[in-house]
Amino acid sequence: MAKYFTSGQKTGLKYLLTIGLIWLGMQYSFGQNVLTGVVNDIQEGTPLVGARVIIEGTRSGGLTDGNGEFSINVSQNPPFDIVITYFGYDTLRQSVTSLDKKLKFKLSPDSYSVEEVVITSTLDEKKKQAALTMESLSINAIKETPSLNFYDGLGALREVDLTAASIGFKVINTRGFNSAAPVRSLQIIDGVDNQSPGLNFSLGNFLGASDLDVEQVDLIVGASSAYYGPNAFNGVISMKTKNPFVHRGLSVSAKVGERNLGELAIRYARVFKNRAGEDKLAFKVNAFYLSVDDWEADNLDPVDGVGFGLDNPGGYDAVNRYGDENTTDGRNNALSRQDQIDVPGLRRWFRSGYEERDLVDYDTRNLKLSAALHYKIKDDVEFIMSGSYANGTTVLQGDNRFSLKNIDFYQGRVEVKKEGKFFLRAYATGEDAGDSYDAVFTALRLQERSLDDNEWSEEYRTYWRSNIVSRVKGLTGPDGEPFPEIVLFPTISYDFDLADQILDANQPLLSQWHDETRRFADSQIDFGAVPRLVPGTAEFNEALNEITSSPLTAGGTRLVDRSKLYHVHGEYIFNPTFGDIRVGANGRLYAPESDGTIFSDTDSTSITNFEFGVYGGIQKKVLAENLTLAATLRMDKNENFDFVFSPAVSAVYQISENDVLRVSFSSAIRNPTLADQYLDYDVGTATLLGNLNGFQQIIDTASLARYFDSNLDVGLIQRFDIDPIQPEKVQTIELGYRTTLFDRLFLDATYYYSRYQDFIGFNIGVDAAFDANRIILNSVEVFRVAANATDIVNTQGFSISGSYFLDGGYAFTGNYSWNRLNSESEDPIIPAYNTPEHKYNIGFSGRDITLLGIRNIGFNINYKWIEGFFFEGSPQFTGNVPTYDLLDIQVNKRVPSINTTFKLGASNVLNNDTFQLYGGPRVGRLVYFSVATDLTNL
Repeated sequence: MAKYFTSGQKTGLKYLLTIGLIWLGMQYSFGQNVLTGVVNDIQEGTPLVGARVIIEGTRSGGLTDGNGEFSINVSQNPPFDIVITYFGYDTLRQSVTSLDKKLKFKLSPDSYSVEEVVITSTLDEKKKQAALTMESLSINAIKETPSLNFYDGLGALREVDLTAASIGFKVINTRGFNSAAPVRSLQIIDGVDNQSPGLNFSLGNFLGASDLDVEQVDLIVGASSAYYGPNAFNGVISMKTKNPFVHRGLSVSAKVGERNLGELAIRYARVFKNRAGEDKLAFKVNAFYLSVDDWEADNLDPVDGVGFGLDNPGGYDAVNRYGDENTTDGRNNALSRQDQIDVPGLRRWFRSGYEERDLVDYDTRNLKLSAALHYKIKDDVEFIMSGSYANGTTVLQGDNRFSLKNIDFYQGRVEVKKEGKFFLRAYATGEDAGDSYDAVFTALRLQERSLDDNEWSEEYRTYWRSNIVSRVKGLTGPDGEPFPEIVLFPTISYDFDLADQILDANQPLLSQWHDETRRFADSQIDFGAVPRLVPGTAEFNEALNEITSSPLTAGGTRLVDRSKLYHVHGEYIFNPTFGDIRVGANGRLYAPESDGTIFSDTDSTSITNFEFGVYGGIQKKVLAENLTLAATLRMDKNENFDFVFSPAVSAVYQISENDVLRVSFSSAIRNPTLADQYLDYDVGTATLLGNLNGFQQIIDTASLARYFDSNLDVGLIQRFDIDPIQPEKVQTIELGYRTTLFDRLFLDATYYYSRYQDFIGFNIGVDAAFDANRIILNSVEVFRVAANATDIVNTQGFSISGSYFLDGGYAFTGNYSWNRLNSESEDPIIPAYNTPEHKYNIGFSGRDITLLGIRNIGFNINYKWIEGFFFEGSPQFTGNVPTYDLLDIQVNKRVPSINTTFKLGASNVLNNDTFQLYGGPRVGRLVYFSVATDLTNL
């Protein structure tokens, strides 16, 4: 110690250590009540080891020991309710009226109490009474999902559009306007926003929690800003992790499967008591690692809408081949009348490009570490300090395809809370893009190592004119017609139709000559450059490494992103006699840092962005507490925008014990992302710009095309202005009905109507310099600028879900969703709807059944059908997603004596190669086997 601290520092450390020891050993002199009991299996009578017994409304509780017995110190006097949970059994809630005797409980899949009274309410009361559409995955549903993990399992829920940009990055959207970058959905873990600070959206569960530590997932569908703040635009994914006071011991899960899948997860939680025998201090640690060979985006079909396909002798623009877009100013186009005469057969040609598989690291890896310390200030008040770290490699799809390589993400949180009463929470999030890079732009940079697009295209044209034109003119038609020549007398004419007929009849020869011409152009170099780099060669790998390791500002494609986010949030619930009043406020500071590679921040110009919000709401039960009325109003302010308000009102009427009618009006806002405000990103084909101040006199791209087509008539050039960006807004009216029929069938139906305004999209324009009323070609710059739409758009939808519970632990489930864009808009800013009109899921499951004499068997089967739809992303990634279906299956065997579950499952078991978004990979089958054990007594 002397080596590192002065004597004064050592004295201070001793005092701190002494205080810490006293704090950890604090005793309380007030009396304690003791609740004791035993939990057994109703069928076998065997003790259930590790069942969790919790005092409802608190974190006080304990686990049953090796004999199924428990003993809990409680600070309150009866009556109170306890909640008993155990994997494979439904949750049992039971009132305790006396502590005089040891209680006995028996659990089964149907949850019987000691008096043999059936507990029919297998559905979460929170979901039954929710004002908005709400879907959930319970702790058992998480363990029993047939998907690879719980996050993928969300795709089976009602109204959910889950798409795979890669195995490591899954996108969840609801109610339309689906996007590969889910900026319209909010994802929180224990109330903490899980977004990437620079991207402003969550990277699926790549930076989230592992299955072992997730207790429940709630999906709130629709506009929810009044309840959850900005960006809860189309839905909220709320994950709740396991509290170490409740979920104790060591849990381990291992998973192997196809595509070299390997996964290991470990969770350990421990509780420390004070001398009075009270649970006082608890901690948990989590470690998770995944390694798998990702799906490859290898779609070489022509990009939809380009107009040239597989039959074009000069090639075509393929979906997952980049650089073949040929970003010239029109020089790779020989379709004019004059070109058809001068260079017949050349028509339209495309550069060679590079396939994504040659550019991207498909070895997905994901490491997630987290730890949390919980201290009970009082029996029902906790102090929490937690931290998490994630690192990994995967593929992200946005405007381009990005290789997220060695990305780092870290988050810290402190919180004081009392469940159902108040919380004060502060957290910070940071990230480092590591070695991540833009795959599409990388292809362009590789091609520039020889010639830029204009030079390459000129070489191509020159070779065709000098070496191929004479061969083309020597072709003859089917009946021996010679290739046409210009006729000078009596009038100048040319038989274009005959030329087209002869060219169409000689497509194989034209393809050979284009291949020859492409080889020549690929071999040409500028001063100090090299011929086209061939994938797999040492020269290619060296250039690829050099380009992807250099930042954009230095001529490479590596993304620099060390952005941070700081957030403080507090809430308090008052309970006066006239209703429950909830008030809260939050503040957030963004600190993007990209060294000028993504945002307009430089060495001399830093960026920060601050926003805050306040809200209040009241809830009141009337009509003998059968009608619950609620109203909430939220106000948000971002430093760059005006105040915006998000009101919400709802009424939930309990018609009977099993029937609930609900109607709500909700609203949401979405503040422009950091990219919408500060982006300054050159992607090769264009420069993407944020828009805080607006733009004036931008050249319209359609008028520019007319200018080039009209022999350079400058009078055809048109210009326009772009107003500064503003927040998006949506209002939704929703009507729902929930019912339970025959004590077995639960139904939930919803209809909604939404009105959107100020959609955030983008405008495309051009800037150029002029010389003598002619555009200087080398001065042409294309810009994509964030902008708001002027049109208002309406959408509507209907959904219904059902669950039917059979005797013996079997259940049928199903859901159907219909979503429609009511008003088509000509406004190009309106973001694409990107949503199937119809989709449904059908499921059949069994829990703890006996099959062929084998006990404790479980299974889950889910079939999903998605109607095809048109997906609009960037120009490269816009096209049709065909109708597809998926069948996921899992079967498991639980061994209670060792508290271990063995599971064999497969997602997309029929191996239907499906595109879930345009430009993404074909998703195939993934068979896996897992072993999970829960050593609760450690």
